[in-house]
Amino acid sequence: MSPNRPAAVVVLAAGEGTRMKSALPKVLHALCGRTLVGHVVAASRALDPEHLVVVVGHAREQVGAHLAEIDPAARTAVQDQQLGTGHAVRMALEALSAQGVVLAGTVVITCGDTPLLTAGTLRSLVATHEGDGNAVTVLSAAVPDPAGYGRIVRAADGSVSGIVETKDANEAQLAIAEINSGVFAFDAQLLADALGKVTTDNAQGEEYLTDTLGILREAGHRVGAAVAADHREIAGINNRVQLAEARRTLNDRLLTEAMLAGATIVDPASTWVDVAVEFAPDTLVLPNTQLYGTTSLATGAEVGPNCTLTDTTVGAGAQVSNTVAQSAEIGEHATVGPFAFLRPGTRLGAKAKAGTYVEMKNATIGEGTKVPHLSYVGDATIGEYTNIGAASVFVNYDGEVKHHTTIGSYCKTGSDNMFVAPVTVGDGAYTAAGSVITKDVPAGSLAVARGQQRNIEGWVARKRPGSAAAEAAERAAQGE
Repeated sequence: MSPNRPAAVVVLAAGEGTRMKSALPKVLHALCGRTLVGHVVAASRALDPEHLVVVVGHAREQVGAHLAEIDPAARTAVQDQQLGTGHAVRMALEALSAQGVVLAGTVVITCGDTPLLTAGTLRSLVATHEGDGNAVTVLSAAVPDPAGYGRIVRAADGSVSGIVETKDANEAQLAIAEINSGVFAFDAQLLADALGKVTTDNAQGEEYLTDTLGILREAGHRVGAAVAADHREIAGINNRVQLAEARRTLNDRLLTEAMLAGATIVDPASTWVDVAVEFAPDTLVLPNTQLYGTTSLATGAEVGPNCTLTDTTVGAGAQVSNTVAQSAEIGEHATVGPFAFLRPGTRLGAKAKAGTYVEMKNATIGEGTKVPHLSYVGDATIGEYTNIGAASVFVNYDGEVKHHTTIGSYCKTGSDNMFVAPVTVGDGAYTAAGSVITKDVPAGSLAVARGQQRNIEGWVARKRPGSAAAEAAERAAQGE
């Protein structure tokens, strides 16, 4: 094994998390586009371990199904009863052994509820562990308020002489700010030997992983610690308040990375993003904008204010304002909004427009084509440089089946048109305002599909005598 590649990473994710007050397992609560355990698995996978094992217990079918989606190569080990962290790690090692795996090298132990933990910190932990020749290295952090945490007590040579819990600490130990994170790097063989010596002789009747530190030290092995640069990385999530705090921290981290890479985020406090969102240099994000999933912004794109984009690509130079978009493609220099809704399957070509109060779904809009306002375009293909009149509706649903409408290039359709699918309007055709188009329109034709206008003279005076309208009509008749 390379000294930089762990033999295994074990993620402990078997707990119930009762303080979340939720039917959803704690590790499946999400922030910034990933579950808690998803963040930890992603950071662990970045180490390229030979084996990645997630210990599941509570709601293991649900957690296991999620793991199969996000990392099919990850193995699972079952902890039927939550009998302590040492027991959980033992279950992971036994599961690997049952599959014929013989571990040699470094084993990293992480917790499934620490979503802020980064791959960089885990790499530093492994490097410190192997560089110092430790039997076990605990990831520690200096925190502003260590109350309630196990303190790291160091010997004169800098090694760890013990971890003292708050209830057992003396006055000098309580003053220690360096705490145990619950994340460790072990020598694989020494870990297995030490776990075999852990007892349940404690108030909880559980096997504690931390007991292995004393066992290894008493056997003459070195126990060390690697200090995390940012103490927030080791924060575990136990309730929804902490979940919100972690979301804020991670969101700030992601936005900082985007801004340092060349994106302008006008108001980071009101901008929320997921981990998979991509920003090209010189993108502009205006206040109160949420970018979720795999949304990506190309160079010069401007999004916001008041936008929520999910799994949406925004082309170079495009402008999107006051818009909700889901699984949509917005072409280069296209304009969207304000108050537009782009539903899945919408593809706007370069320089196209989806304007004010426009909704689109499963629609391909050609280059330069405009749907300026007050319209619904569903299950449709529109060619290049066509203009769709205001208040147009693509009538795509007959109550049982969705049908498709095709409108060609360089067409001009009138306001208040209904296109009753399936129907095709040829290139260069016009349709008159107020028309209900139920038949194909040949290229270059004008389609008029409306009743003839009939004016009934004197109707207001006869039917609404004495009304303001009747008086106005009388004045007009008298030339006033």
